[in-house]
Amino acid sequence: MKALNILITGGAGFIGSNLSKRLVNDGHTVTVVDSLLRGNKLDKETFSQVTFIKGDVRDADLIMKAAKNCDIIFHFAAVLGVDIVADNPVETMDVEVIGTRNVVEAANVNNVKKIMYASTSGIYGHSAIENALTEEVLVDPHTSYAMAKRYNEIYLASHHEEKGLNVVSLRFFNVYGPNQDNRMVVPRFFEQTSKNEPITVFGTGKQTRDFTYIDDTVEACIRLMHLEGCHIVNIANEAEWCILDLAEQIKEITHSSSEIHFIEAPKNRYDYEVERRVGSSDKLFGLTGYRPMTSLGEGLQLIYTTNHSK
Repeated sequence: MKALNILITGGAGFIGSNLSKRLVNDGHTVTVVDSLLRGNKLDKETFSQVTFIKGDVRDADLIMKAAKNCDIIFHFAAVLGVDIVADNPVETMDVEVIGTRNVVEAANVNNVKKIMYASTSGIYGHSAIENALTEEVLVDPHTSYAMAKRYNEIYLASHHEEKGLNVVSLRFFNVYGPNQDNRMVVPRFFEQTSKNEPITVFGTGKQTRDFTYIDDTVEACIRLMHLEGCHIVNIANEAEWCILDLAEQIKEITHSSSEIHFIEAPKNRYDYEVERRVGSSDKLFGLTGYRPMTSLGEGLQLIYTTNHSK
């Protein structure tokens, strides 16, 4: 495969930084735009090999210039973390809607043929909870974050229909891995157990999620780069784990004496507290021949090993 010029918005975040590293290692030329509001997760070696631009995806001129001579844009810039998103719905939607509009306009002007967009499994909301979620399920977004993501999927699809822009919307399912910050549940539990502090679990802990390891997520993104047309694709591990089992596994791996404390979820988290969620990667497999392979136990062990090798 020939080397490409690739722009990644949000490329210093958790998923973006891992993707940046992989693309650089694969021989591509990578430009990263990131506000660094939540820090820089690019390792020193990768940072030295990308063109880094500090800025906000809502800055139309900046995005227009960054997209010049690009072949593909990975649009991953977003406000993340349930608490942050719940407390800042306006900014969340601004970053999504204005940022995506800027990315699409920059793609049109600069003749960029493809956008890979970071969507979310949150779009499914409470729909079809008894089954693994496929891309054909009627979506049910409840939160500002999920609504904005769904709007952008439709907006991008419209640009494909009218202007021929190739689009892949990537519906991520609970991505986790080393160097993720504790806005997310897996690193928060690791941090609590490492200090032998109580592991705080919202509700009963019986709510389930589909945890997808970061390397699997990046591999899926790479394999989907070559698609033409307009696609929405789940990236899911296809395994359902309850939060209580997650806490127990992390406690065992870390040999922690932490106790598990069940606490009531704050009211502003209500729409995020889905009882069950597990995704199907059948479409991903059909398009690429690939499924995420890392089990939750393997992924958690990799995090533990990485944390203790520093």
